[in-house]
Amino acid sequence: MKTRTPDIKTSLPGKRAKRIIAKDRRFTSSSYIKEYPLVIERGRGAVIEDVDGNRFLDFMAGIAVNITGYSHPRIVRAVKAQSERFFHLCSTDFYYESFADLAERLVGMVPIEGEKSVFFTNSGAEAVETAIKLVRYSTQRPYIISFLGAFHGRTMGALSLTASKAAQRAHFSAFLPGVHHVPYGYCLRCPYNLSYSSCGIHCAEAIEKVVCRTLMNPREIAAIFVEPIQGEGGYIVPPPEFLRKLRAFASRNGILLVVDEIQSGMGRTGKWFAIEHWNVTPDIITTAKALASGLPIGATIAREEIMDWEGGSHANTFGGNPVACSSALAVIDIIKEEKLMENATRQGAYIMKRLREMQQRYPIIGDVRGKGLMIGVEFVKDPETKEPAAQESLDVMNKCFKRGLVIITAGKCTMRISPPLIITRETIDTGLELFEGAVKEVNAGLK
Repeated sequence: MKTRTPDIKTSLPGKRAKRIIAKDRRFTSSSYIKEYPLVIERGRGAVIEDVDGNRFLDFMAGIAVNITGYSHPRIVRAVKAQSERFFHLCSTDFYYESFADLAERLVGMVPIEGEKSVFFTNSGAEAVETAIKLVRYSTQRPYIISFLGAFHGRTMGALSLTASKAAQRAHFSAFLPGVHHVPYGYCLRCPYNLSYSSCGIHCAEAIEKVVCRTLMNPREIAAIFVEPIQGEGGYIVPPPEFLRKLRAFASRNGILLVVDEIQSGMGRTGKWFAIEHWNVTPDIITTAKALASGLPIGATIAREEIMDWEGGSHANTFGGNPVACSSALAVIDIIKEEKLMENATRQGAYIMKRLREMQQRYPIIGDVRGKGLMIGVEFVKDPETKEPAAQESLDVMNKCFKRGLVIITAGKCTMRISPPLIITRETIDTGLELFEGAVKEVNAGLK
């Protein structure tokens, strides 16, 4: 399905949007962060229309969720057909076809060796919770390694692994015991003040050379949880050797490698799962977000011998809901048949080229990085010192919205570009024109 370049229209905020926003603020939790006053009425392809008739291009896809765009007709048909049959039959206690079909499809897609098993959940955080329980059950080991900058979810176990922003963890301790955080492979801002490639990829080797010599025996580590590309941490792509070195260390010590593909999976980077770019084979993969392109579902996929736990060890009432499973099956077919991974690779390369040309014109752009349509643009106050331009990145985001482009930040000062995979070159050009206008304005204000 192709999208047409929209007739962008912005007159913000409208009267109806103001009424809805006021009601939301009155009756919902103050923990919700609202980036800007977008009140959606409908969407089609890569275009959003709000309740007052304003129209926007979408470079966010619901934080990498709406991978096939809004209201893809094949997904609408699949959801409607399943809804007319039945909505719910507890997936952990009984059987239905879409549940089994989706499990079969996923085990055939993931880059995990041997026989595999799937556990379905409602979200990415629940998929991570499942993986935490699973690695401890399978290995009977107490420790877990995670990374600074990681985001694995906000439930208590997943939050114990998360280390993206202090505000996400504030006032919630004590966390899951035995979790140790180490620096991620972030070459632009190396935590060890080293330079690639003379560093020897110390960020990957520090677990063995530092952590295991001073804090814990590697034979007591159950798992390493890692995002192949950090999402909330800033769309950070690690150095090429990073994930391979983690795999080698884990294999030498009987440690399970858990790859969090919740934001990077389902074709967003041009491959089903981002880990495939490095030819690394994990033991467990978690995925969610784009799996059903807007419906709540997550999955934890593991080698069969790992997911060999006693009946009743773990369960989930709504995980693998039949409507969500039907949507996910349609998503997989659409990605394959409409060649959306190929489109992600092609359009992503074009966007990166355009952004790097912008980088030459605007010193505020300190780095452009990504794979496929998972692209980060990091803003800096000075290209030499690389001082983070945190407020400026928010200014760019808000100016984009006012111009008619829906986009969102990540990390300290990075703009994430993660449009639906159905996006066309014409639509991209319109979006990049809007983006550059916002960057140019904010760049001019730098001192």
